[in-house]
Amino acid sequence: YKELAPEEAGVTIERGAVQVDESLRTSASTVFAIGDVLARPFRLAHVASDEAIFVVESIAGESPPPIDYNAIPRPTFSIPQVATMGWSEKQARESGREVKVGRFPFQANSKATIEDATEGLVKVVADAQAGEILGIHMIGSGVTELLAEGVAARYLEGTINELGGAVHSHPTLSEALKEAALDTLGRALHI
Repeated sequence: YKELAPEEAGVTIERGAVQVDESLRTSASTVFAIGDVLARPFRLAHVASDEAIFVVESIAGESPPPIDYNAIPRPTFSIPQVATMGWSEKQARESGREVKVGRFPFQANSKATIEDATEGLVKVVADAQAGEILGIHMIGSGVTELLAEGVAARYLEGTINELGGAVHSHPTLSEALKEAALDTLGRALHI
């Protein structure tokens, strides 16, 4: 992007990243920036896509909801898959919050047993007082697909009570997410 001469347009660059405000507007009021040119902890295509939609809607005079960067799904398409969202247990504790953590191993999940994919687990990090979902971390077969439920729950301001209380089809891998949420409450059923 250096060939575009952003500094000449009045765009502030610090440490190789375009600086933006919460509306993704640069220091040049008519210039917005999204994606990999920003200083973000992770650079993912789906983040840039949502940032682009946010900017276009803003320019069109709409009032789109802000992007919650703590609810960004971060999938790793490896074997086994890794999927994470939000804060780690360590980050949550360092924030000064009282934290509850729930875990559920896939070896205790019926669908994982049927599919011979029992390696891995689901971990839910939650605020101990309000039950707010602070992070979800998974490793195992198919977890990149499971993460969407946790992202939706966080986006909708759901808590571990709602995630643990929602009826999940049986047998499905998604039951592991429910059980991990229940485990934060000391109520996991199958471990």
